[in-house]
Amino acid sequence: MAFSWKRNLITLWIGVFFCGMAYTISIPFLPIFLHTELGINKGLEAWSGITFGITFLASALIAPYWGSLADKYGRKPMLIRSGFSLSVLYFATFFVHDPYLFLGVRILQGLLAGFVPASIALIATNTPEKEVGYALGVMSTASAAGSVIGPLVGGFVSHWVGNRESFLVSGCVVLVAAFIGLFGAKETNFNRSAARSGVVDDLKSAAHNRPFMMILGVTMLVATSVMIVEPLLTIYVLQMGGNQGSASLTSGIIFSAVGIATVIAAPRWGKLGQKITYSKTLFIGLLGGGIGNLLQLGTHHLLAFGILRFSYGLFFAAVYPALNALIVKFTDPSFRGRAFSLNQSATQLGTMSGPIIGGFLGGWIGIPLVFAVNGLALISVAFFFKHRGPKVNAVPSAE
Repeated sequence: MAFSWKRNLITLWIGVFFCGMAYTISIPFLPIFLHTELGINKGLEAWSGITFGITFLASALIAPYWGSLADKYGRKPMLIRSGFSLSVLYFATFFVHDPYLFLGVRILQGLLAGFVPASIALIATNTPEKEVGYALGVMSTASAAGSVIGPLVGGFVSHWVGNRESFLVSGCVVLVAAFIGLFGAKETNFNRSAARSGVVDDLKSAAHNRPFMMILGVTMLVATSVMIVEPLLTIYVLQMGGNQGSASLTSGIIFSAVGIATVIAAPRWGKLGQKITYSKTLFIGLLGGGIGNLLQLGTHHLLAFGILRFSYGLFFAAVYPALNALIVKFTDPSFRGRAFSLNQSATQLGTMSGPIIGGFLGGWIGIPLVFAVNGLALISVAFFFKHRGPKVNAVPSAE
């Protein structure tokens, strides 16, 4: 290639890191924002679930359109568009005082999102074939690393300044990501004269690829699993004895536990996947994540809960690198950019449905039982994929 793919990887990793950090500075604390700033008292669990999920529903519906434009005009313009748009919307949230207007802003955030998938697609299509699996494994740690710093920053900002001000910080951070994409990202493997693909044709092509469709299904279920509990964690902290004044800070630390575990474990899972196959590491990650959720069911102490979240993260860190590597394994290079666009749609559908399901389940059966349902679902998916999923050989080392 005419440019350094490693430099491109480092640049976009930093951009995704800042984008993930911006998200986790403010969004995990939406329940507190809804309650203290927007006056939501009745049905807080449901409001939390809807405001989490509506953004991802909008994103899932619009993603094929943005993917089609990316095929025609490039992935770099898409990540620049998304970065600057999200920055403006984070700043706008600071001025919102009505819950329904806040819901409208959340919908716009979904419609204009796409920085992370555009970055992943750019890496997938501008990295030498033998290095793609490794590069995507590295990229999978970027958002996780951002999620380590973001909740801590957001927790301190919310605790010492206010929840509303955390959106200003998020806007500044994602603006940094946008400028990194503008001046640092390079895209050379792109044919501007190629015909723009149709969404229907892409779906038909994907439907004939059974292993890929199964990976999309697992991706959606995994995203649902993650997001079922995310909007409930802050409320759960309060239920376990955390006081309202320090709930943001305590929740931020607990949110960061999973991110720290992911940063530590994900590269090691990637190397192990090359030796024993990514199908096996995916099974281990799903099984460990399921057991980790079940163990959290009986926890009523904040420190123990944080330790269990960290342990859960050590195993679950295997899941996303394995899924990304399996997409590379089971798709043709000419279809790979569209494959990751479809994978993002599956992720967003799961990310949308998870908070809504979790919000209503939390209000109906209680938050502890939500962990039980989530854990059993992950274990079921793990064994289903183990026995019915596509079989692959060990991935050759990129070294």
